[in-house]
Amino acid sequence: MRTRAAFLYKFIQKPKAIGSVVPSSSFLTRKMLANLPWNKIETLVELGAGTGVFTEYITENKKQSCEIFVIEQDLDMREALQAQYPTYHFGTRAEKLDWLLQRDDIPQVDCIVSGLPFAAFSESLRDRIMLAVTHSLKPGGIFVAFQYSLQMRKTLKKHFDEVVIGFVPLNMPPAFVYYCKNKKGEPRQE
Repeated sequence: MRTRAAFLYKFIQKPKAIGSVVPSSSFLTRKMLANLPWNKIETLVELGAGTGVFTEYITENKKQSCEIFVIEQDLDMREALQAQYPTYHFGTRAEKLDWLLQRDDIPQVDCIVSGLPFAAFSESLRDRIMLAVTHSLKPGGIFVAFQYSLQMRKTLKKHFDEVVIGFVPLNMPPAFVYYCKNKKGEPRQE
């Protein structure tokens, strides 16, 4: 209950940065993460970790050797996650993801999970984040994200060969899950 209250408080402070009044449901978490190939993922990035709903699921399912990078802009939420997951790598800016990975000598990752509220971002910021995402994924890497609308469908189809969309009605608000992949790992050229 404290997590929900903290999340609501953060939403009231910065609605465009937080994106929702409550954390993601267990239904949304399972829809996004249950079918990832956990035995093959050596490196994973979580964008917009918030209170750590996805972080907890990732921790429970990842291989022991998997390196985790967590991006969270909110200082209080990031510090709470750092205290809970001291072996993970942390950063603040999703659009600087490729720089963060290079800093830790990781050229590219297997999977990126996003809870970022893209609809609240400027088109320029969305483009910079998507560029960092596509440059940071290995060939065949997976990008999975949720949104409360289908607004990102066109953008994601521009960047990925394969975009599968699911729907989670048992979330507040109901959400769409985007499961994206490139065959070659490079941004699509139109």
